[in-house]
Amino acid sequence: MLENPKVNVKIKLASLWTSATLCYLYGDYFELYTPEKINSLLTGENILDSPTKLLIATIILAISSVMVALSIILKPKINRVLNIVFGILFTIMMLFIGFNSNTGWYGFYVFLAFLESIITALIVWCAWKWPKEN
Repeated sequence: MLENPKVNVKIKLASLWTSATLCYLYGDYFELYTPEKINSLLTGENILDSPTKLLIATIILAISSVMVALSIILKPKINRVLNIVFGILFTIMMLFIGFNSNTGWYGFYVFLAFLESIITALIVWCAWKWPKEN
């Protein structure tokens, strides 16, 4: 039998945030291959068509990236709260995006949005079930 050591909840959370962040990045990268995307980037006629929108998008992606490290270094109480709050927010956000992206070229985006929703729901579940001290 192969050993299956218990994985610390902090490691689980950091790995889930890493997975979610990679999915976000892959989705944004693959979107570059959709028709007219490059032209919209060159003309500035896209969803991130203002400095404010670009900053908001940056902050959203930064949260998931920073949660990788915070899940490891924060004390359990605040760590648990942040993972539950951001996990719920990101799950809702990705479900919303998934339900509103169902057009021909965006099947990949729908798939990633639902996968990201599952991952962030797992983050909430792991944080909610955080083991108590004996």
